[in-house]
Amino acid sequence: MSRLPIRVRLTAAFALAMVLVLAGAGLFVYLRLQEDLDDNLHAALDTRARAVSASGSAGAGAAEEGEEGFAQLVARDGRVLDTSGGLQGAALSSAELERARSEEVVIDKRLPGIEGTARVLARPADQPPGVVVAVGQSLADRDETLAGLATSFAVGGPIAVLLASIAGYLLAATGLRPVEAMRRRARQVSLSRAGERLPLPAAHDEIRRLGETLNEMLDRLQRSFERERRFVADAGHELRTPVAIVKTELEGAMRTGDYGPQVREALAAAIEECDRLAQLAEDLLVVARSAEGELPVRPEELPVRTLLEDVRARFEDRAAQRNRNIRVEAENGVVVSGDPLRVRQALGNLVDNALRHGDGDIVLRSRRANTGVDLEVSDRGAGFEPAIADRAFERFARGDEARARGGTGLGMAIVRAVAEAHGGRAEIVTGGEGATVRIWLPDGTPPQRDLS
Repeated sequence: MSRLPIRVRLTAAFALAMVLVLAGAGLFVYLRLQEDLDDNLHAALDTRARAVSASGSAGAGAAEEGEEGFAQLVARDGRVLDTSGGLQGAALSSAELERARSEEVVIDKRLPGIEGTARVLARPADQPPGVVVAVGQSLADRDETLAGLATSFAVGGPIAVLLASIAGYLLAATGLRPVEAMRRRARQVSLSRAGERLPLPAAHDEIRRLGETLNEMLDRLQRSFERERRFVADAGHELRTPVAIVKTELEGAMRTGDYGPQVREALAAAIEECDRLAQLAEDLLVVARSAEGELPVRPEELPVRTLLEDVRARFEDRAAQRNRNIRVEAENGVVVSGDPLRVRQALGNLVDNALRHGDGDIVLRSRRANTGVDLEVSDRGAGFEPAIADRAFERFARGDEARARGGTGLGMAIVRAVAEAHGGRAEIVTGGEGATVRIWLPDGTPPQRDLS
């Protein structure tokens, strides 16, 4: 059903509503007519029963000739004292006669000489004493009227639903015509051509508001696109340096003419610079996508200890090459809601910074904090340079030592962008030994923002 065009779904929903309305209306009319016919029949039988009871003659108040009616006066022992109409035999059984001596009895039953089912009304007669009067009428006319009504609904109902569905389809197509116009224009819109917007209908309705919202989105995307182009241009010089290093090292390796230790060192340096270039490209993509200050996140429940262990395993070999150790200090059972890719990327950037610029063991730590969870990465190095501490989370912010070691200045900016995208924050913890960066994430599910 969800794969059908929206106008077909609207028509189907309209047709279903019409079916329910017609079925309800038909049932109501049928039951109301049945009740009215039964009331009229009961009133007619009651009138005739009173006439027969008062006169003591079965022919009193007789129906017109041709009607399937009858009347009887029945004695206490079951003998029919007087009868009129087309009935053949007694109208009441012994049990029914016994009940009718003390109260009014209404019975639907088949009787010989009467077409179809008959309705019988029996009650004690006024005279002679001890006699029961029984009057009845065939239900054939009533049943025929009700059957005709049901047939009319059965035939006319589908025709009415079909006509209403056609009208509903045409109305849906007319109502969606502005949407189709916006769709056709949207296929031609390109961010490279400024000023292209979706057409808006004349009516100030929901579709116009949708078009206005989409045009506002196009404005934001246009501005974001322009910022991305300027950002990439500004970041170009950052990319040229590692590329030039890779080229120089590889060319030097080729000129040596052998594959001794020098070649090995050159190739190792080239590989490391390639890793930096790949990381830088990934960081540039993340930062570019956060041009509006927000990152797209797809949150899910993440066990904190497992998260930290995964990050530790990722950098374990690299730390071992530097004779350093990575430890995890986290409680079991602590869960945080976040995008696993983004949170691992933020923690990975912090561990990478600790390996590049810090010293001693690296500790990945978590603790509950008010309505959230603190995630910390610490090392025993010299900490952040005073000149860079206040702007460490800005893009391309690097101290002198970081420049000497080849940092790009994007890692901390990405940490802050990831934290803020989850409704949290990132900060440098001061006052302790070494360097500690803390990411606070709330317990609740963060708002999902998707700019892609």
